[in-house]
Order: sequence, then structure tokens, then C-alpha cells
Amino acid sequence: MSPRPLAFAVALALTTASAFAAEEPAKVPSMQEILDASPKSDWRTLDPDRTLYLQVPAGRVVIELAPTFAPEHVANIRTLAKESYWDGLSVIRSQDNYVAQWGDPTDDDKSQTKKPIGSAKPKLPAEFERKATGVPFVRLPDSDGWAPEVGFSEGFPAARDPRTDTAWLAHCYGMVGAGRDVAADSSDGTSLYAVTGQSPRMLDRNITLVGRVVQGIELLSVLPRGTGALGFYEDPKQYVPITAKLASQVPEAERTQIELLRTDSKTFETVVESRRNRRDEWYKRPAGHIDLCNVPLPVRKIVTPN
Repeated sequence: MSPRPLAFAVALALTTASAFAAEEPAKVPSMQEILDASPKSDWRTLDPDRTLYLQVPAGRVVIELAPTFAPEHVANIRTLAKESYWDGLSVIRSQDNYVAQWGDPTDDDKSQTKKPIGSAKPKLPAEFERKATGVPFVRLPDSDGWAPEVGFSEGFPAARDPRTDTAWLAHCYGMVGAGRDVAADSSDGTSLYAVTGQSPRMLDRNITLVGRVVQGIELLSVLPRGTGALGFYEDPKQYVPITAKLASQVPEAERTQIELLRTDSKTFETVVESRRNRRDEWYKRPAGHIDLCNVPLPVRKIVTPN
């Protein structure tokens, strides 16, 4: 073969290879890569006065409280925690695909004396929703079957109705609510539950949500299921002992050192879009949609410089 045809063949091969290389899709960053590249300003730390530590035998459950949506309930919870109300009480219910609930086991037993609630209020108003005006709200781009608009408010999954100027928190996995009786205003904040199953959105605006678990939800979701009605434990030996206190009651060195991605940040917007349209190689068809309760809420340990 003469040098000319060989040179032509090499040139053609290089051109073809370049063309194929140009057609290769750009590498899509993973969620972890997006978070690793985020600026420090896109993260926030927890307010110790708005953080409840629920201690179970397996470890610490960290709950961020939501006073913007449930101010009176949160105030009562803070009082109860400061006065050690939950110390010595238990997780009394674990219902499969639903909730884990903690409080006074004698709460529904009229024949027994309930644990005194100290200086906490014995009755609270229903705080199912509030006026939307003035409430921070980062709207998701997708429709929702439970509300005209959904998104995040100060880190919490929330919903909004512009027509009625109302906003409320949504029952997503890990959200914490205050149990009540039939009357809307029959809660005192002593009996709390965390969503440990498929998001029961039908409870939205029917019960007061007071916050969400930001770390340790697995410690509640793996608890043995109760065999009684609604997952209540029938044998007191099944009760899971607890204590609870505010982070501000704990020495700073013993607090859980974590930070949360701000839901009003550019990084969060990028994370949401990456989950709405999965472009990594395994996915063959991007969904183009994400449900409110499927949006991840990134939390990471605070790295202390040496």
C-alpha cells in the first residue's frame, strides 16, 4: 500500500473516532457529586432550641421542630422536654407501613392516672394549616394530587393553596405529628408520632404536624410491629423506653453535629432536577416528574478542621 492511501485511512479513522466521541453524552454528575460541589453557604445548621433529641435504646433520633406552622404545639413540646416529661415513657405503637408513636401508655386508659404534664398547656388549638402570606415557599415544578401547589418551606415538605391563602405541612416519610382525639383541638403535644411508611397524605390538614426527623428515622422504622389494633403494643414488655430533651439542654460537645441542605438554595434546585430526570446509565426513561415526598432532603456531618 502506498503512503497516501494509508495516510488517508488513518485520517478517516481519526475523524470517525472524533465523531463518535462527540456523540457520547456528557457525564451527568451524581447526587453525591452535586452535593460535594456545593458551596458552604447552601447548608445550614440546626437551631438547638428547635431541635428535639428522642433517645431510644438503639440511638438518637434527631427531630427539627416547625414553629412557623405549629407555634403553640412546638412551645408546649419545648416545655415538656425541658421538664423531662417523656423520660421514662415509651414508644407504644408501631404500625406497619404507617407510624411509630410515643407517649404515655395510660393515655387512653380512663382507669389509670396519666403522667402529669407540669406547666405545659393541657389543651392546644388545631394547627392544621396557616395563612400562606409571608411564609417562605420554594415550589416544585410538578403537579400534586393533594394540593394546588407543593414544595418546601424552611426545609419542610409543604403545600399551598393560593386561592385560599393557606399553607400546611405534608405527611411525608419522617414527618412528626401530634396525636389527637376526635375533636380537632384535643391535642396537648404529649403523644407524638413519626411517619415510618408510605406517605399518608390523607392526614394533611387533619392533624397538626410539628416537625420532621432529620436523622435516625431508621431507628423507629425498624421497630417490631405491634400486634394490637392500629399497631399498639399489647404487652407492656414490648414498650420501647425513651427519653427526650432539646438539643439546647445537651452540652454542645454532645450534640449531633450535622448540617442540612437549604431547600431555598441553587444546589437543592439542582438535586431536585437530577431526581426528576434520572440521566445516569441505569435509567432508560427519565420520569420528568417527582412526587413531593420522594424529594431527598440531604443531611451531612459537619466536618471539623483538624
